[in-house]
This record gives sequence, C-alpha cells and structure tokens, in this order.
Amino acid sequence: MVLQITDTARIQIEEMIKEEDQENVRLRFGVKGGGCSGLSYSLGFDYEVNEELDLKEEINGIPVTITKMDIPVIDGTTIDFKQNMMGGGFTIDNPNAIVSCGCGSSFKAKEREGTPENC
Repeated sequence: MVLQITDTARIQIEEMIKEEDQENVRLRFGVKGGGCSGLSYSLGFDYEVNEELDLKEEINGIPVTITKMDIPVIDGTTIDFKQNMMGGGFTIDNPNAIVSCGCGSSFKAKEREGTPENC
C-alpha cells in the first residue's frame, strides 16, 4: 500500500472534511520541491482527479488522491495525528526519507529507480 492513515489521523481528517462542506472532497497527499531538505510534503483537500496522472484510492475510509509521479518517493508512508499539551498536528513517517528537517515537513528521499527528476 502506497499510503497508510492511522485511526487517529482518520478521525481528524474526517472532521476537517466535514468543515469543507463540499461533495467529492478528497485528501490529496504528495510532495513538492522545496523545504530545507529538498522536498516537502503536500497535504490538503482537492475536488478533482486527473484519471491519467492521479492514483485514486480509499485508505482507512478516507478518499485519497496521489499524483502517480510521487509514488516512488512516498511509497510506504504513514500519516498519523499526535496531540500534546502544545496542540496537535499530523506526523508523516516516510521510510524513503533519508534526511528530514527539524520540523518534519521537508525531507530528502533515497535514490530510487522511477523517482521523478525534480525530486
């Protein structure tokens, strides 16, 4: 499975989807160039799927869209939600990340065959 969403993260995402109050809302997860380590995660909502470029799945009850080009970099990633005294936030555990920045939102990926050139 390309992506896993823990139950804790699922509950948080479901609450956020309710706030969107739109039909066909999907969680979009991927990567983009930038950040202090080279790549950064992209996590948000989207309402459209490009059948040619996107992977469309339901993961732990959440409709998810992933750009196919990002799959080699995020394959096996787990999204979780942690709550502490300072608040809460999503955490991303990516087995393909060899270097992560202190905030956890950017990373450098392992060299893999099929990795997009801009990664």
